[in-house]
Amino acid sequence: MSDILPSQPNTNTKHLNLDSSCLEVATYRVYVITWNVGSRFPDNISLRNLLGLDSTEHEHMPDIYAVGLQEVNVQPQQQVLGLFKEDPWTAKVKSTLGDLGYVVFKTEQMQGLLLTMLIKRVHVNYLRDIEAEYTRTGFGGIWGNKGAVSIRFNLYGCDMTFVNAHLAAHDSHLEERIQDFKQIMANHHYHVKRFRGIYDHDYVFWFGDLNFRLSGDDTSKEVQMAIAAGAFEQLMERDQLSYVREVTQEAFHVLNERKPTFPPTFKFKEGTCEYDLKRRAAWTDRILYGIQPDNCNPNTQLHADQFSYKSHPGYSISDHKPVTGEFFIKLFPGYKTPNIRFSDLNVWRIGEENTVEYTKPLTFKECDHDWIGIYQFEYTSLRDYVAYEYVCQAESPPPSPDLSTDPFFAHSPRRLSQRNRNRDYLRRQTRDNEEIVRLDFAEDIEMKGDERYILIYFQNSGSHSVTSIGGISNIFRAETASSLPRLANVD
Repeated sequence: MSDILPSQPNTNTKHLNLDSSCLEVATYRVYVITWNVGSRFPDNISLRNLLGLDSTEHEHMPDIYAVGLQEVNVQPQQQVLGLFKEDPWTAKVKSTLGDLGYVVFKTEQMQGLLLTMLIKRVHVNYLRDIEAEYTRTGFGGIWGNKGAVSIRFNLYGCDMTFVNAHLAAHDSHLEERIQDFKQIMANHHYHVKRFRGIYDHDYVFWFGDLNFRLSGDDTSKEVQMAIAAGAFEQLMERDQLSYVREVTQEAFHVLNERKPTFPPTFKFKEGTCEYDLKRRAAWTDRILYGIQPDNCNPNTQLHADQFSYKSHPGYSISDHKPVTGEFFIKLFPGYKTPNIRFSDLNVWRIGEENTVEYTKPLTFKECDHDWIGIYQFEYTSLRDYVAYEYVCQAESPPPSPDLSTDPFFAHSPRRLSQRNRNRDYLRRQTRDNEEIVRLDFAEDIEMKGDERYILIYFQNSGSHSVTSIGGISNIFRAETASSLPRLANVD
């Protein structure tokens, strides 16, 4: 079985044409979580063990977290609340990792399927082409109780996608699971050049409640006895996912999986580590991965190494046990520095109009929906902006953000107040191969005196919500007029 994604050099292979320093690779850590939470909330439970915090020294923390959940509570009141604030699970993960320097940079939810991506704050400036996608497979593709959500992005010159899926249930529905997979592959399309499909990426991580069961006619009791005897290898010989990957190659056959050495993660009596004999136990919760080793440059091999694959039996709020996988991957840390260079800003004068200045290459493609956000210095989510200003729009932002084009405005929209703009609020000056841009921010932004802030430039394609980080400013302080030094009156 090949561990390489199918390469398509004529259409999908990209060559970075980097100098030798940019071709140097470095190792980064990826931490993937999958858990069917059974419509439960994360109240009164700690996620530290699940996030690897009890066994990982902080200097060896992952660079990327991917948290994939299934059967998240989607009662009507939760859907309404989701319009204004983060779902409880994302909020819980963010509160646990935020103090350790992580940022939620994208979430995607389709009914009970939720995928949350976090990254170390030091890497945010190098995120490019962030895009989410989803595919419904329930009831012939019209219902989102089953299917997949995904988030793709570029980091340090490599493109990767993370797919969280929930496939058809029950022992006898193997063919439905295969069809779910094929439907996701056929309908999951991105809008980044050369990366239309899932398998076009340098790194692919596919995980979730894939619902593959054990073949054979054993009773639930007989399977439980085999588990108690530690006969995992013998049971795995009848694992449906391994069968469709390695034998029939009808699904997932170009992806890798480290063989599970932990007990089956389904089905448990809630609140216990005791199997529920109403269903036969199985390894339904899985993490797979694949790479395109030559996709970035034919002279530099990419690599992915999984060094951990385990379940977490201490979590018992649902009938599934969560599963985590940890990986080392290779990226190009010298690739593609930020395009936007903010001029140093020392003080933001609260209650006054402030001017932001930045320099960009003439080759940098501005989009109609580009915007600059003000964030507290230790921000933990790209949704948590204090205020924002559009770069290219001649008019003030609309009374409510355009949810179809601005992905980070989909929750808790807060905008600047209406004001009368003059035509000079945006000023441009060309110099050599660069353009200097000065953008005025309104005087009524609510900021806290003596707090630290930064600016982040978002390049937003608009039509399909493909977003890149263009640049991040230096740290500056907000000061009230009364605290600023005043010049003495001179007669």
